[in-house]
Amino acid sequence: MARLSIPKALRRVVSVTLLAAVVEYLVLPQVAGARKALHLVSQLNAGLFGLGVALEVLSLLAYSQLTRSLLPRGSLRLNRIFRINLSTLSVSHVVPGGTAAGASLGYRLLTASGVKGPDTGFALGMQGLGSAVVLNALLWAGLVVSIPVYGFNPIYGVAAGLGVLLIGFLSVIVLLMTRGVDRAATVLRTVARKLPLITEDATEAVFRRVAVRLQELTSDSARLARCIGWAAANWLLDAASLWVFLAAFGHGHGRFPNPVGLIVAYGLANVLAAIPITPGGLGVVEGVLTPALVGFGLTKSVAILGVLGWRLINFWLPIPTGAAAYLSLRLESERSDTPEQKLSPYAESLDQSRRGL
Repeated sequence: MARLSIPKALRRVVSVTLLAAVVEYLVLPQVAGARKALHLVSQLNAGLFGLGVALEVLSLLAYSQLTRSLLPRGSLRLNRIFRINLSTLSVSHVVPGGTAAGASLGYRLLTASGVKGPDTGFALGMQGLGSAVVLNALLWAGLVVSIPVYGFNPIYGVAAGLGVLLIGFLSVIVLLMTRGVDRAATVLRTVARKLPLITEDATEAVFRRVAVRLQELTSDSARLARCIGWAAANWLLDAASLWVFLAAFGHGHGRFPNPVGLIVAYGLANVLAAIPITPGGLGVVEGVLTPALVGFGLTKSVAILGVLGWRLINFWLPIPTGAAAYLSLRLESERSDTPEQKLSPYAESLDQSRRGL
């Protein structure tokens, strides 16, 4: 009987993921004190816990609606886009610097579903950049309200600096693709001429197609507003889920998080988690979010358990559900009569973790 062969990279990823889970859910609660942690868990409000899960699902649906808004009209059904996003989220949560691997898998799944390459690249690029800009805008709005009340912290400057760099980068891209297309195309042809595996004509054609898509988006104010709205809904629903999880552990003692303080702490954690140090900001989010929430008035035990409960749904649950979503997409492709629509193996994106591990 043949033995099942598991790729070495996949075994490493699973091992590191399990180790991270053990540290997060067995070691960190000890910081809050075993007795306090056990007492708060026993008083957990199941209704609030369920509401937190529902808000997290709605956040993922809003993100899928953002993807759908950026794709050509009628490209894919929301159900398929939702499963594709879950699949990419699963990969990005287990691979160091996983955003790139997740985007690579998302690109293959979308193009295998019939979306043209330039349209897919545009949607994924604008989805990531647009979401980041909206997150920074939410953080800055929270800082404007909170700094006069709670004072200034040096970490605010770091996060704001990252936001300025991001918005500057996005502004340059928009400027090049709306007012300097010919000049940028000439530069790209010069660069492509010196690189292997790509041609000048193909590079220019892709760039011009993406530029046209960006011009269409910026000229359609209603569609642009929908994209911004879905991006904001994604972040706000996720933050609301965190608030509910914190309330689920703190309600027995009248400990409810300050909404403004929560937005600031949430924004800081997610902005800093964008630096590709760990998959999905594992450790960074918890390490920034927990003390920030304590600084805004929560007890350490409520902050730790609330954040861990939220991360259980926000970070860990998408890993198995994303794998299941990928398998459902793979099974659909296996039934397809068109060979070129077969999906690439899920494990290919996991193999990108070899350098990181």
